[in-house]
Amino acid sequence: MTEQIHKRLIDAQVRMILERYLKKELNAKQGMDLLGLKRRQFFEWVKRYKEQGEGFSIEYKRSNEHRRISASIEENIFKELKLDKALIEDRAMPVSFYNYSFIKDQIEKKYQQEVSLPTIIDRAKKRVFISQNLKRRYTTMR
Repeated sequence: MTEQIHKRLIDAQVRMILERYLKKELNAKQGMDLLGLKRRQFFEWVKRYKEQGEGFSIEYKRSNEHRRISASIEENIFKELKLDKALIEDRAMPVSFYNYSFIKDQIEKKYQQEVSLPTIIDRAKKRVFISQNLKRRYTTMR
């Protein structure tokens, strides 16, 4: 597989090739070959270059902001896990396992915050809300 274009070429090289294509010094096939793009992507870049001009860039910026949950959500997860833990430890209650879906629903109802089920499970494991003997007995195989 070829290396990604933003690692092979700099912005100025790409702008020069697109500019030469727009001036009809290169045909589309030559431009696609030089950039290593397929037809559809090439013409999307031509369109973007026409709109942005010298502001056109191929630099790739990854954003990690959506991968982190806020401290308030994390705090609310632990509050709900503690409430569920109290139910599990109460011998009068027939509850013996965490109900992560219920915890997710409670967080959405009480605090109007969205959180994924795997996140809740991960936080429960990190804070040792799962007893060791249950962890070994009920592991899932992938």
